[in-house]
Amino acid sequence: VHQRGARRGAGCYPAEARVMKPATFRRAAVAVVLVVGGCSGGATEAPTRVACALAGAKSFAEQCLVERVRSGATLQLVVRHPDGGFRRFDVLDDGRGLAAADGADVAEVKIDGALLDVRIGLDRYKFPVTRKADAPAP
Repeated sequence: VHQRGARRGAGCYPAEARVMKPATFRRAAVAVVLVVGGCSGGATEAPTRVACALAGAKSFAEQCLVERVRSGATLQLVVRHPDGGFRRFDVLDDGRGLAAADGADVAEVKIDGALLDVRIGLDRYKFPVTRKADAPAP
């Protein structure tokens, strides 16, 4: 059994464990739009690579594949690791960025220039973002 991939499966924890705590979730001062992949509106879009530092690694490498998956009105990003593990994130439409879609870990999100820096457990990701035209200045 591949332990790293096995511990990141979906639906293992009750919904209460997935609720984000305001003190833990770092709110961004500006509304953002994730720029990972295109916006064709299909069920699944072509994967894009993003920089990630996995399992506590100090340096980032552009080795994680990101798929945009739309199910009805919900948009999710599925981040696939080179070792077979993965993380799922809900794209928040209120400009805060991303939230963990499953699991007990809470995503910590902050804007770092043109990147959305996401930390969850021992894994970190850098997603490209742009400010919405109607977003207030930071």
